[in-house]
Amino acid sequence: MPLTTAPDTSPTSIGAAILKLLLPHHRTTDRAPATAEAFPHQIHRMAHFVGRGAPIVFTLPGFPCKSPNPAKVLGHLPDQGERLSLTFLNTLCAEIERIYPPGARVIICSDGHVFGDLIHVSDEHIDAYADELRTLIARWGLERLSVFDLRDVLGDLPHDTKRAHVHQRYAPTLDALRAEIRADAQALALYRGITRFLAEDTADHAGTRSALQRACRQRAYGVIQRSRAWGDLIAEHHPHAVRLSIHPQPLGAPKFGIRLLDAPDVWTTPWHSAALHRTDGTWTLMPRARAAQLGRLVWQDGRASHFAQS
Repeated sequence: MPLTTAPDTSPTSIGAAILKLLLPHHRTTDRAPATAEAFPHQIHRMAHFVGRGAPIVFTLPGFPCKSPNPAKVLGHLPDQGERLSLTFLNTLCAEIERIYPPGARVIICSDGHVFGDLIHVSDEHIDAYADELRTLIARWGLERLSVFDLRDVLGDLPHDTKRAHVHQRYAPTLDALRAEIRADAQALALYRGITRFLAEDTADHAGTRSALQRACRQRAYGVIQRSRAWGDLIAEHHPHAVRLSIHPQPLGAPKFGIRLLDAPDVWTTPWHSAALHRTDGTWTLMPRARAAQLGRLVWQDGRASHFAQS
């Protein structure tokens, strides 16, 4: 009688199986296909939860606020792009639950207040955006998601005071960051990507293009400093969580880059774009001005929601 091998149910093996569910959504600039074994850091983190029979906790910094450029977005509140992204994350947690019954949850670490002054978005709009995320999660029954922002850490202190506190306590020095960007290709790509976004999002610049680029390069350093600070604060509050990222990440990085929706550019996010419902039933993200050329505007709950091809 042939011997059969019992399935491996060790925490590490289950962590690898969960990682395989994430791989189709990996946001990266690497061209080579990846296997679960290329992500030992994430598997180790997941094994920590599996070994305790606890739900796996993912943290995802992002969902800060809408771009201030009206050529890119439909308004300052979440729309169909965010709805689809939130639903995707909740569904991904449900898929994990099928192979690991305790399941998973995603803490969306909304970071708009961390650098709102640098991206020129008002704190009132940032509050409204994060509050609407919470409303959408409750209305759509996305019980595997939650939102965490600076209000959960520092309460009702003035926003500038909160930003100063986070920067002073957690941010790397400007000299250290500049040295890293000079030496590390991934850091340089992030710096260039953020500089590009800042330039695109500045819709009311009255000076020269070169002056705008200089200002955006300086602001980009500040955005990265604050983003790093926010990441360290999140790690302090959620020390065992598996860290996701909306930015492309190389194989084996401590953060796992995750693609929320289809887009032609790996840097595109729902808060920098509008959603287009294509004739084949699929969705993609693109600047509002481009989506308006390809489809008709659709309203939902009294607000502009997305574009649809007919």
